[in-house]
Amino acid sequence: MNALLAGVVGVAATLLGSASTYVFQSRTAGRAEAFARGERLRQEQLTACSAFAGALTELKRGLITLWFHRQDPAGDTYKAIRVECDRLGASAEAARFRVQLVSDDPGLMNLAGAAFSSIGGIRTAANRTELAEVEKRFEDAVRQFICGAAVQLRAAGS
Repeated sequence: MNALLAGVVGVAATLLGSASTYVFQSRTAGRAEAFARGERLRQEQLTACSAFAGALTELKRGLITLWFHRQDPAGDTYKAIRVECDRLGASAEAARFRVQLVSDDPGLMNLAGAAFSSIGGIRTAANRTELAEVEKRFEDAVRQFICGAAVQLRAAGS
């Protein structure tokens, strides 16, 4: 009888040990999976925000080049630069959409929209002084976007 009782206690202890190990391993695996998912999202956000800032910078370069060639709007060079600016604008807009897809922060999207909108004044600048002012406002808007993205990325990383 004692042997039977000892066997039952041994089996019960083994089952209890296996069950508790399973529970702890499941929790650990769940935490590891959540951490990995969060890190992938953070990396995607970093990539999207960096690509958006880069696309805006390329668009600014193209628009400034277009501004300097505005004296001959019928010329082939102007037309080619305008086509390139259209391509760069579409690329910047696509990058902004990607930021929107990976970020749920409305404040960051407002900053992205402000940075995107601020670049439009380059085409209408009347002279170099005004062009420099528009460029400064654009750079400030991009800097604010980058700072907002950095805050969000730091929060996601902790």
